[in-house]
Amino acid sequence: MNEQIQPHNQKAAAMWSSGGRAYDEVSRFIAEGIEHCIIRLAPKPGERVLDIATGTGWTSRRAAEHGAKVTGIDIAEGMLAAAREIAVERNLDINYRLADAEALPFSDGEFDAVISTCGVMFAGDREAAAAELARVCRKGGRLALMTWPPESNAGELRKALAPYMPSPPSPPPPSPFDWGRPEWLGETLGAAFEFAFETGTMYHRVPDGEAGYEVLAAGFGPVKALVEGLDDEKRAAAKADLVALYERYRKGIGVAMPYDYLIAVGTRR
Repeated sequence: MNEQIQPHNQKAAAMWSSGGRAYDEVSRFIAEGIEHCIIRLAPKPGERVLDIATGTGWTSRRAAEHGAKVTGIDIAEGMLAAAREIAVERNLDINYRLADAEALPFSDGEFDAVISTCGVMFAGDREAAAAELARVCRKGGRLALMTWPPESNAGELRKALAPYMPSPPSPPPPSPFDWGRPEWLGETLGAAFEFAFETGTMYHRVPDGEAGYEVLAAGFGPVKALVEGLDDEKRAAAKADLVALYERYRKGIGVAMPYDYLIAVGTRR
């Protein structure tokens, strides 16, 4: 057990780690939303920027390319190893650390800006993670979040896989898609940040539904762990359901599956 990760997040850390560098292909298909979030954060040369749940580091690399002094944290050592490797390949100086979004190893107000792109929303204790976002951002600093709203196809993807998932506990845990609702963000973080919101839509463009499935099954930890844990019959059925979901968005010469997202930008009060 890694003491830097909260006990209740150890299983999730292993799950997300399993994607390794293949997760960068997931980041590639959400790159348009990441860029939208970076543009709204507007990192400046020399600013201290924290990227929470950095994964394989796509967001942190874009912030570093703006000249910011970037730290990227994640609970998944497998993805951090890939992030470090890619940063070296790109000649980028980024500090990657194994850390838990619910208990960040940084001082109060240590960062000028904090960003998370479809990352912190999956924290096990969302109230603790939200409090940490506010704690490490200096007064007058900025927060930028890219999240999936409940009505996004990210939610439809989860619904398609629900029949193959273990039965949820009773009562079920809070939905990570609440982070995609401006109302919830306002209720949870509005005392710490003055928010503005913007929506967007990006597309996962693949040759066919099977290619879409392969990207997720290879690099996206929750899908990878789920399908690998199924027997052959259920794995084939889960694959067929995800392929069918993607094929609903065939555009003649290929598939372009839309994903709606929310950008939230806050100024620390």
